[in-house]
Order: sequence, then structure tokens, then C-alpha cells
Amino acid sequence: MDWVNKAFHADTMLAVGLRYQGANKEVPMIATALDRIAAPPSATLLGWHLLDARPGEGWIKIGFEGKREFCNPAGFVQGGILTAMLDDTMGPAVFAMTEGRLYTATISLTVNFLAPAKPGRIIGEARVTQLGKTIAFIEGRLTAKDGTLLATATTNARLVEAGKAIQ
Repeated sequence: MDWVNKAFHADTMLAVGLRYQGANKEVPMIATALDRIAAPPSATLLGWHLLDARPGEGWIKIGFEGKREFCNPAGFVQGGILTAMLDDTMGPAVFAMTEGRLYTATISLTVNFLAPAKPGRIIGEARVTQLGKTIAFIEGRLTAKDGTLLATATTNARLVEAGKAIQ
């Protein structure tokens, strides 16, 4: 079973609150508000899948697939694709933290590219640093499968009632 299928299987088990064996350790799976909505086409294109979350802490971990089709002429995943991965990690951190009540609309996004991203598994992590009444501040990072830090980001996002934003 490849890593995408393992992650999909883990996500399926997450929805029912089960555990799975991964990397020689048992990983607890928790349900989040993300389990109750369909993945948008952009997330599907990026290979988005939930790996772990601590909604009460505003922290989330997402897996992505850095496809060869996403590469620039040098053979690395293009920076705009990495930016989309960061955006699609940081927004869901707020959605999970608010139990699906709030959706984010990005106001500003600053990305620092630290190392070239080779095609393959890319892991995104995000943490809500401050959740206000109308604005959220979020930090994110992408790492390669070997742990290399690829990019970091910060974003400011307008908070919108999910019922009004998600169709």
C-alpha cells in the first residue's frame, strides 16, 4: 500500500475514531469538522489528506502529493503550488479549531522558500497563532518526506461563517 492509500485509509479510520499502525507506532485518530465536508477540487488536485489534528490547539498536519506535473523546468515543485499547499493547510487549521463554524478567506500570505521541493510526499503543518472575532493569524510550514524544511508561511485571514461560505 503506498503512502497516499495509507493516508486515505487513515482518514477513513479517522472518521470513525479508530487507530492505525504507522511508522512503527500507533497513531490515534480523531474526528474533525473536516470529515463532514467534501474536498474541493483544488485540494484533490494537490493530493490533500488529513494526517493529524489537534483542533483544541489550532494545529493540523496535512499530506500532499508533489506530482511531477507540478514541477518547473529545473524538476522541482513550482513555488505557486507550494504556496497553494500552505494555504490549504493554514485555512483548515481554523476550520478544525472552530469545529466547522468558521471558514477563512485569505487576506495576505507571506511565503519563504527555504529549499527546493522534489516530487513526492510533502507534509504541511499549521498552527493558529491568534483567532480574533473577524481575523485569524496562522503560521504554516512544509517539509519533505526526509524532514527537510521546504517553506514557511504566515497568513492573515478574514473569518466568514462557514454556512455562508461553503456551498
